[in-house]
Amino acid sequence: MTRFTIASFNVKNLIGPDKEFYEFQSYTPEEYAWKEDWMAQQLFSMDADIIGFQEIFEEDALRDVIAEADRIGLESNDAVLPSKSKSYRKKAIFRKLGYTPYTGAALAFAPNANDTGLPGKRRPGVAILSRFGFVGTPEIIQDLDEPLDIPLRDLTGDGAGSYRLPRLSRPILKARVPVGNRTITVFNCHLKSKLGEFITPEGADYAPESDLTNYDPVGRALGSLRSALRRMAEAWVLRREIVAELDAGHPVMVLGDFNDGEHAVSSEIISGEQPFRNYSWMLRHDAKDYNDRYSKEENVAITSAVIANRLTSAERLFVRKSLRDMVYTAAFGGVYESLDEIYLSHHFHPDNEARIGDMEYFSVFNDHLTDGSHAEAPYNKLASDHGQIMAHMHLRD
Repeated sequence: MTRFTIASFNVKNLIGPDKEFYEFQSYTPEEYAWKEDWMAQQLFSMDADIIGFQEIFEEDALRDVIAEADRIGLESNDAVLPSKSKSYRKKAIFRKLGYTPYTGAALAFAPNANDTGLPGKRRPGVAILSRFGFVGTPEIIQDLDEPLDIPLRDLTGDGAGSYRLPRLSRPILKARVPVGNRTITVFNCHLKSKLGEFITPEGADYAPESDLTNYDPVGRALGSLRSALRRMAEAWVLRREIVAELDAGHPVMVLGDFNDGEHAVSSEIISGEQPFRNYSWMLRHDAKDYNDRYSKEENVAITSAVIANRLTSAERLFVRKSLRDMVYTAAFGGVYESLDEIYLSHHFHPDNEARIGDMEYFSVFNDHLTDGSHAEAPYNKLASDHGQIMAHMHLRD
């Protein structure tokens, strides 16, 4: 039996000191030192085998954080782990107290194709850290080989234009990770945020909707619509990649910042449909009369196809197992919700008798979260505005 942990960590704007990442936003050397130490302490506490990071501007800054986590961890090991001369050194408790450094671990970084590199106009990427290394070279998905064209129609059935997506707002990082005797495909994503997308007229310095002294509620609502449409389109691109891996017979784990709750449309696009209770109750797609329904055999086949392509939230499995719902990874305006997820394919579902592994526990590191209503408050600026989540897994040999 092989045990491992997999985690998601939105770090909130990791970049070196005195570098303007967004307009008029940067860290002093002291602020950066605090952020690096805070992140390293979080990594030390998590001690995860596989981590998907979001909002990484610079790979070097992330490597510095990992090195600092190892320094903290090895110092802790010297203090709490007994030497080989101690007869009690093999007690189970010391396996929990010990930290495993990331020496020799593999790090894949996906820079953002939208990053200009210019001060104030930077865009973050994502990364995956794996103690198990990778099988092959991790793949970056952002510029699509063919633009995604989504045809629309109105209620009369006529065409109503289309939406085109040639590039994702942030990269999706796909890596195959060898764990025990298995290889698991891991996707790390950071979908478009809920911040409105406003269009700046030609020759103007800014979009009219961004001028809050001339508040335009309808225009700002249209900006939210654009963001939601982009987020759902990006979710579909990710879904297409997931299904391709499942069709190839590969176990899949999807993690990251979805910028939506579990039951949002974008999240349900990623996870796939919930199977209907009994398709034998439904009229066939090609029904010729009122009683032309799917057969019992077709019901079994349809249900199996839906389940085979469906992902399940690790958080949801934890809630089902623990009989409580206490998980949140973000807070804003008094609303506490989970925007970060780890999704598991049917290979890890407890109802699947042929599963290759199980989730034993689900950890949430969210004690640092404040209400989040004032993003410029000192602590909110430096610590992450997301909680970290981690699934504790074991594989069957």
